Amino acid sequence: MSHSHIDVRYVANLARLELSDEEVAIFQPQLEAILKHAEALSGLDVTGIEPTAHAAPVFDRMRADIPHESLPSSAVLQNAPDQAQGQIRVPKVVTDA
Repeated sequence: MSHSHIDVRYVANLARLELSDEEVAIFQPQLEAILKHAEALSGLDVTGIEPTAHAAPVFDRMRADIPHESLPSSAVLQNAPDQAQGQIRVPKVVTDA
C-alpha cells in the first residue's frame, strides 16, 4: 500500500468540502501521516487475536440484584416505569400533523 502522493483537494472534493490553500497545506502532511500509520498497522501480525466489536467489554444494563443468567424475558419489565400487555410503554413523542 504505497502512497507517494495523495491529493487533498481530490479527497476534499469527494467529501464535498471546499478547502483554502492554507488548509490544503495543513491537511496534506496530516493525511500522509495517517496513511503511513495505517500502512504500519496493516503490517502487524494479528494471528491468534480474536476480533472485537468494542475496545472494552459491553454489558446489558440490568438491575444489580437480579442475576443476568436467571432473568426471564418478563423480568425486564420489572425495571420499566410503565407497561401494558407485556410491553414497555413510552410517552408519545410525535405530534399529529
